Amino acid sequence: MAARSDPGLLRGLNEDSIATVSELGLLVLADGMGGYQSGDVASSLTTHIIVEGLTRGLQGRPDASSDVAELVQTSVKRANRAIFLEGQQRAQRTNSTQDQAMGSTVALLLFRNNHVTIAHVGDSRVYRLRANHLELMTHDHSLLQEQIDQGILSAEAAATSHNRHLVTRGLGLQAEVAVSLVEDDVLPGDIYLACSDGLNDMVDNADIERVLNLLQANLPLAASQLVMIANDNGGEDNISVILAKAGPHATPAAKRKGFFAWLFGR
Repeated sequence: MAARSDPGLLRGLNEDSIATVSELGLLVLADGMGGYQSGDVASSLTTHIIVEGLTRGLQGRPDASSDVAELVQTSVKRANRAIFLEGQQRAQRTNSTQDQAMGSTVALLLFRNNHVTIAHVGDSRVYRLRANHLELMTHDHSLLQEQIDQGILSAEAAATSHNRHLVTRGLGLQAEVAVSLVEDDVLPGDIYLACSDGLNDMVDNADIERVLNLLQANLPLAASQLVMIANDNGGEDNISVILAKAGPHATPAAKRKGFFAWLFGR
């Protein structure tokens, strides 16, 4: 695995938060939403609560546990509730509704038994590189994506739209939130990328695919290269990336060594 987070060139504060727990096969990325108060607090709450909840919830569970997806969804919803309540408490302390709107996106991957559960809310993304081809695994919860889906905007026009950062779903904005889940079988050599929009807004998919193909043997360098290109292209937002590459499918004996051994094929 490899992870990088950078404030970009135009913002003094990094409101992204990333966390990885190799023993669990857990990757979490959160982006404090621009235009909302205390985005850095919201993103930090997101990663902390999800990591804590899944660490506790997965202890002693078999790799093939059928309720992993439900556990993931519960952890994300718990983070949503905590951010919402924190926003309400801040509004009460300041006697203002402006401080109530704390928000964050989330992109989460949990690898178990050659399988991955992906959860996301907002416009942070998860991609998969398989057989040298990059595929987007998530569907943005954003006004821009809705306009594309409805045929109002073309993909080309969307690239220059001023509505790129308007999300239609986020953690902490309401007491309840719908969490999108994707289940995927992991093949040897697959590379998964979680990123905040500071990457995909600045670097197109073709260039992301090119970097991952060229540097798939060196994930730390690939992560640094993606951040550098985003900054070279303007660095208009915070930039965070997490990369994970699957090694050969583990034998039963190797599986007992845990996720870390499987991920790197050791």
